[in-house]
Amino acid sequence: MTEGSDGTPVSMIERVVRVLDTFDGATRLSLAEVAQRSGLPRSSAHRILDRLVAVRWLSREGNDYRLGIRMLELGSLALRQDALHDAALPVMRRLHAATRQVVHLAVLNRREIVYLEKIGDPSHMDLPPRIGGRAPAYCTGAGKAILAYSDERTVQEVLDGGLRARTRFTITERTRFLRELRQVRERGVAFDREESVPGIGCVAAAVRGPGKAVAALSVCGPIRQLDLTRLAPAVQQSALRIWRTVGRGAPRPGRNGGGPAAAGDWPAGMLDAWATWPRLTDWF
Repeated sequence: MTEGSDGTPVSMIERVVRVLDTFDGATRLSLAEVAQRSGLPRSSAHRILDRLVAVRWLSREGNDYRLGIRMLELGSLALRQDALHDAALPVMRRLHAATRQVVHLAVLNRREIVYLEKIGDPSHMDLPPRIGGRAPAYCTGAGKAILAYSDERTVQEVLDGGLRARTRFTITERTRFLRELRQVRERGVAFDREESVPGIGCVAAAVRGPGKAVAALSVCGPIRQLDLTRLAPAVQQSALRIWRTVGRGAPRPGRNGGGPAAAGDWPAGMLDAWATWPRLTDWF
């Protein structure tokens, strides 16, 4: 572990933050200036700068560095996730009150889903235990709901990761899985009938406009207590309500004026940024 100028050990994440904190606005800094401002050894600062340039968090102009396009995307990501959460929370509470089951809001991160919010009985210990928890996308209702509206590259990445059986009901055949995604698009909802956790069932719907999904809303509980088909319309309408609320708060209206912005009306790359959580461990 590297030491700072005061001799205190500094973790990798702390070093990255120190480097990024040296930039303010449109400021361009040299390697020497970054090392001086961050208090890091020149060699450490140089390695971090090079990696940040590679992942577009910074850009390099000659011998100088400045904030890159990825920082703009991440700033937008934070704003959009706040908007998504704010729009979803009251809808999730109403859905939980109506169903008395656990309600989740999730986004896709590569081959997994990440749970942004959870409303319901914490005693359901077989369900994802915390906000920020992860689960494989291919065998969860929320994951299939998002993948059904994802591009071929995203779906292929999931397939390349393998469809490992988590229960005896998990879909493990590629052809059958792709057929399942087609059926999700036809139905408008995805079902998880004990595919991820024994005894647990889910029905999920994508939060989406005309384009790809940015999230999914799901209702989960003991499968013997759930009529997933009966719950499907309520989940689908709740997901649509979230999208419409987010659309009304979007900075750019649809091309025809009022109402939710269509997927094509959002800033380039916004939907991808919104639905993806970068991991520092992926590039260090």
